[in-house]
Amino acid sequence: MRTSFVVMGHASLAVGFVGIFVPLLPTTPFVLLAAFCYSRGSERFHTWLQEHPRFGPMVHAWREHGAIGRRAKVVAAATVVLSAAYSFSRLDPPWSVAALVVCAGVLSFILSRPSTPRRSSATSRGPSDSVS
Repeated sequence: MRTSFVVMGHASLAVGFVGIFVPLLPTTPFVLLAAFCYSRGSERFHTWLQEHPRFGPMVHAWREHGAIGRRAKVVAAATVVLSAAYSFSRLDPPWSVAALVVCAGVLSFILSRPSTPRRSSATSRGPSDSVS
């Protein structure tokens, strides 16, 4: 079973990596799926992903705050809206309504998540640097 999680983690990370270069292919959900799979299949790969300079921050933001980066939210929302429009124009009524309901649910979830927290100037200063 652990091997299956590692293989699924590799596949998810590969798709997420391609999403860096291909417009409208989201990176964040696939990286988060890879982190989940690696956490179940390989401590070594999970640690590597968490410490990766590109992917680690999005995994950390999701784990600590349930947050999705602002850019990732915009790309994901645009992708969902385009998918909904395409589905509505190409599918027959029962299926088009179902696709719209699914897309609305996904869009609601994405937009309900907080954006990646930014460090405020108060939290980035040390205790001796605080202003009295």
